[in-house]
Amino acid sequence: MSSSVLGSITIGYEALWDQWRKRMGVRLWLDPDSSSAVDATHLIESLQELWPASREICLLHARTPSLLADLLDHSSAPNIWVEVPEHWLNDALLAGRVRKAQQRGVKLVWCGEPGERPQADMAQWFHSTVLSLTPAQALGALRAALQRSQDGSSAASRPPESPVQSGQLYESLASQALVEHALDQQHVRAVSGWPAEEVLYAYRYRQIQPARQALLDLVKAIDADESLDALEHAMGREPLLCYRFMRFANSAALGLRNEIGSLRQALMTLGYSRLRAWLMEHLPHASADSNIDPIRHNMVLRARIMEHLADAGVEDELRREVFLCGVFSQVDVLLGENLGAALHRLPLPGRVASAVVGQTGPYAPWLEVAAALEGRNTKVIREVCRAHQIPADEVNRALLRALAQH
Repeated sequence: MSSSVLGSITIGYEALWDQWRKRMGVRLWLDPDSSSAVDATHLIESLQELWPASREICLLHARTPSLLADLLDHSSAPNIWVEVPEHWLNDALLAGRVRKAQQRGVKLVWCGEPGERPQADMAQWFHSTVLSLTPAQALGALRAALQRSQDGSSAASRPPESPVQSGQLYESLASQALVEHALDQQHVRAVSGWPAEEVLYAYRYRQIQPARQALLDLVKAIDADESLDALEHAMGREPLLCYRFMRFANSAALGLRNEIGSLRQALMTLGYSRLRAWLMEHLPHASADSNIDPIRHNMVLRARIMEHLADAGVEDELRREVFLCGVFSQVDVLLGENLGAALHRLPLPGRVASAVVGQTGPYAPWLEVAAALEGRNTKVIREVCRAHQIPADEVNRALLRALAQH
């Protein structure tokens, strides 16, 4: 992967979620460094290394017309789609490039302001569209969703009109009700971003439980006698389960002489049989709410990005510390309690608590950078990276590798 091209650009990301709350693609916000041009050919080649044809969609949103023009001229991979903003189509030269790219088979995606649609004479150029709703349209969609839930599945009732169009991509859906209407009732292709705060608000009076599928996957892995590395990786995909397992490993009931400070140590100390019994105790209470899955996914992705940001020479034990730092940095939203109090219950290394609670110590820069990457504000990402003197190519390489592997 070319370090030169990754050093000349700032990248933010946002996941695309399908009807099953699985990540079906990633939307990348590409902001060139003002001091240098971006080699679009090398950028596309670098992305193709990480997104082979059988993998997810990689949707590129260029922040400058010149970068968009270069992407249109050089993109060719079927799973790398290029986003084209409506307001740039007024440029006849850029519009010509869009048309030529479409004729070459490039997957183009239109985007515009809330309530806008592609012009009729240009709509045929685009494989899909990224749409958003005006406040009036959002209200209409909520009314349609409410009417459908009241009418049920009665064939006699006329389906209510909804401004949400099936088969398209949607962004900026601010509520859980809108997301559920778009994905479950209107069957849109995917939504960009996730209304995490509202989903979590629904749990303000009840406790979130570990994901049922994560428990089943771990039990299956134990029964198949998979490796300790495989179990550690599977456990790491569920932040709440990681936290509870660490609490269990350090509980007075087990009476262990030494404190357990990592997942690996806990798995080695307790063994497969005791772990399986503990998982089976949790199964009856496990959660099947798939709306929590994108939140869990993003928490783990932050931890994976931090792992890749860590120096390549860092030994495995310290790398596991970095992962726990990332995965526990937001565990309070799942626990519904103060983050400092939650971490105080675990015998974590001081470096982890310092970064998560005090924003200090050797892991704090990686945590701040990984958190900044979670969105569209490339200016903030660039400022955070410069403040911590972490080169752009290192950050972008860590981000892309984590996205490709998680």
